[in-house]
Amino acid sequence: METVTIDKLVPGGQGLGTLSSGKKAFVWGALPGETVEFEITKNKSSFCEGIATKILTKSERRSNPRDLCYLATSPWQIMNYDYELEQKSALVAECFHQNQIDLPEIKPTVTDLKEYFYRNKMEYSLYWNNDTNKIELAFHTRGTHRKLPITSSSIERSEVFQTAQRIVEQLNTEQKPARDFQSLLVRCNQQGIISSALFENHKPHPAMPLLTDTLLGHQYFYSPNGFFQINLPVYEMALKEIQKHTITLKVLDLYAGVGTIGLSVANNRELTLVEVNETTYMELCKNCGDAENLNPVLAKSEDVLDYITPDATVILDPPRAGCDPKLIEKIAQVKPPTIIYLSCNPITQARDLKPLLATYQIKLCQPFNFFPHTPHIENLIVLTI
Repeated sequence: METVTIDKLVPGGQGLGTLSSGKKAFVWGALPGETVEFEITKNKSSFCEGIATKILTKSERRSNPRDLCYLATSPWQIMNYDYELEQKSALVAECFHQNQIDLPEIKPTVTDLKEYFYRNKMEYSLYWNNDTNKIELAFHTRGTHRKLPITSSSIERSEVFQTAQRIVEQLNTEQKPARDFQSLLVRCNQQGIISSALFENHKPHPAMPLLTDTLLGHQYFYSPNGFFQINLPVYEMALKEIQKHTITLKVLDLYAGVGTIGLSVANNRELTLVEVNETTYMELCKNCGDAENLNPVLAKSEDVLDYITPDATVILDPPRAGCDPKLIEKIAQVKPPTIIYLSCNPITQARDLKPLLATYQIKLCQPFNFFPHTPHIENLIVLTI
């Protein structure tokens, strides 16, 4: 065991402190100002990582975690919700500061105030209890391959957890061994309609029927196992904000997925939507229907740079790795009037936007809390010339 005082939270979500040896310590389950004992889970020459086991000096911002499995699913259950929202805005500023960008203003992190039971999708591990000879739902313990059996969880919608429990009960009735299965996926739409699948080891994943949800009046078809936002009420709040800044008659939606951003702002505009995954692209085409003003394109966003024009709003919603440098370079050359960049990783977002700030100004920086009680941040940046 080691003892450390935590100075601040870092973008990864851990508390950061310095040991007496000078080594940096990244600790889960610890808040700024707290002195904690922690168990080391990774030890390198210049830093270590660990999990707090005893709080010696307690922060007034600390809350009692709701779930026994909180470290695996939502490690920020240890802090009160107002403090979480403050920290997320501060961490966005830190990510941009690390890229030598001082944001003119950061709006308070947007939330619908629903802290629990918000996820519409969850993937569970299956744990074999040798005492009862039964399968139990489980999550992987953070930073390890160990499975932590659970009897409750409060971040997913109740329909999701209840369905997972019923599936496990059926497996136990049939006396199935846990070793046969990789995981259990359960997803529901806003109406509570459930889709689920058991992923068996060494077998292809089963096909899952499409679900549908309606966002801002537009119906979307999507695969339960594909990419679709897991907190739709807060996502709608982000889409409404994006609508305010889309004023050109032409729009280019890169990394379009099933089309939720582009189609929400289409309004008879000439809209091109680019998606690289073939399965997702088929869902995108279904969502576009036969409207003549919509142009779905199957390609990598960095391979269709000619679609970037001086008269089109460009929407970016890339994966955590961010945008290809060729794409950013093309935007800098063409200078479209507005760039709307929604990111699940403010670190790569700041990296991508830095080369554009010689031409563009940051009109809006707006974090959204899609994932309450986790360190994950969704951040919206709007750039204008």
